[in-house]
Amino acid sequence: MKPKFSFLTLALCFLFTTTQAQDLTTQFDDIVSKYYQDDMPGATILIAKDGKPIYRKAVGKANLELDVDMVPENVFMLASITKQFTAVAILMLEEQGKLSLDDPITKFIPDYPTHGKTITVHHLLNHTSGIKSYTGMGDLAKVARHDKTLDELIDYFKNEPMDFDPGEAFAYNNSGYVLLGKIIEVLSGDTYENFIENKIFKQLGMTSSSFGNNREIVKNRVDGYEQDANGYVNANYISMTLPHAAGSLTSTVDDMLKWQNALKNNTLIKEATFNKAIKGSELNNGEHIPYGYGLGEMNLKGSKGYTHSGGIFGTSTNGIYLIDEDVYVIGLSNCSCNDIGAVTRSLAAAAIGKPFPTMKDVISLSEEKMKQWVGAYEFEDGAIRHIFMKDGKLNSMRESETNTVFEIFPLSENRFMFEEGNIEYKFSTLADGKRQAIFITDSENVGKEVDKPMPEARKEITLSNDVLKQYAGTYEIAPNFNVEVTVDGNQIFGQATGQGKFEIFAENETTFFAKVTPLKVKFSKNDSGEVESFTLYQGGAETVAKKVE
Repeated sequence: MKPKFSFLTLALCFLFTTTQAQDLTTQFDDIVSKYYQDDMPGATILIAKDGKPIYRKAVGKANLELDVDMVPENVFMLASITKQFTAVAILMLEEQGKLSLDDPITKFIPDYPTHGKTITVHHLLNHTSGIKSYTGMGDLAKVARHDKTLDELIDYFKNEPMDFDPGEAFAYNNSGYVLLGKIIEVLSGDTYENFIENKIFKQLGMTSSSFGNNREIVKNRVDGYEQDANGYVNANYISMTLPHAAGSLTSTVDDMLKWQNALKNNTLIKEATFNKAIKGSELNNGEHIPYGYGLGEMNLKGSKGYTHSGGIFGTSTNGIYLIDEDVYVIGLSNCSCNDIGAVTRSLAAAAIGKPFPTMKDVISLSEEKMKQWVGAYEFEDGAIRHIFMKDGKLNSMRESETNTVFEIFPLSENRFMFEEGNIEYKFSTLADGKRQAIFITDSENVGKEVDKPMPEARKEITLSNDVLKQYAGTYEIAPNFNVEVTVDGNQIFGQATGQGKFEIFAENETTFFAKVTPLKVKFSKNDSGEVESFTLYQGGAETVAKKVE
């Protein structure tokens, strides 16, 4: 006999599930709208649970000049997300018995100069080869305009001195993945392009994915943009022969879900083989590094998974997969001017029910309640952070080159957040009466109360627009990595390639500091009084960035 209220129960369950889904969609929309608006270069985003989409969104413009809106079917350059396809292709060849990851690369490229060192396939896969990365050589914007055959591209970097002995260090390296593309061609007897398209894209039904091509007509392909001191500009031209197996593939969010499902379901390679790609690797000294083969380990609020991002002229991409929750988030953007990684991280956290707090979650707390946590705390990573009251508000300052002060906002009596919401403090009092502060990012860093005086906070001054505007322009920190300095009234901002804009504050007429991160910038002028560079002071290092525009 059926229960009398079975239909009512089913209806209530459906209503509850639908309401939950609507609430989650609202959370996702709120996160995306913080980063992208309708009149700017945009993004496509897909979130999947248990292999099926639960959120599919397009925002912004696919083409600014023609005023064309983004659609979820838009095709983007994947940039360095290409590396996971290259890595899986190598692992497919390993399973077929055509190579060993311990094979020296000279087995496949006999004339490659290894300077007397043994460089293996493994070293190429996890960026520990020591080979010079070609994207850090010369003026990449100029080099990228010219087509090169694969052998010509290898010739461009192969005679450069090595940065370190194989396996001694980790240094992200595009040259290594170009060489992996060459090994795929040698073993398959076909081009890298054909191998990926025939053995992966066609096998998985990834009908909107291909090796990038500047001349072919590609339906729904977006235009790429960058941002300079005057606003959005068309991205620098890049021949798709240059990124090759390190970054030349193109795809859509829908096809990327097919790819992720194939990885999860071991469609192309066995589980044991794939685990080598996602569980990090080790240096010669046994030190663990989070990068495996084309993918890096990640920990998001205690949830483990793997991830990879990509950045190339006019493109920013990021994909995240959380294993236990079976949640996949992929974001593809047609501008190197926004931090798609921050978007996907926030979306992934919300999707697993661990959303980053926002200012909407902040509560009112008495000064007396906040004062109980005032003091100095020494953390496991050696950082000293001072918690103090100023003007009735609780603040945090990490001892650093800038001693920058951040207000922290109460979420409860013992839990506080920074304004962006992706960093928190959780305070407590231990059995011995001393206090403890847990600094929460993607992981937790425990700090113990110490008796230490607080250093003086850095003071800021206000400069006129006439003084500030001389610093506006583009500064090159490294090939293909710039900082755009812009001025609005008496405020000055910096924005690094592929990252968000942040304000910097004047200490004097030439020296500025950031509050979002401990860094200092000092501008320099030539004999004619024109600004020619700035020096970046961060993490104990000094980097000179020349003004190029």
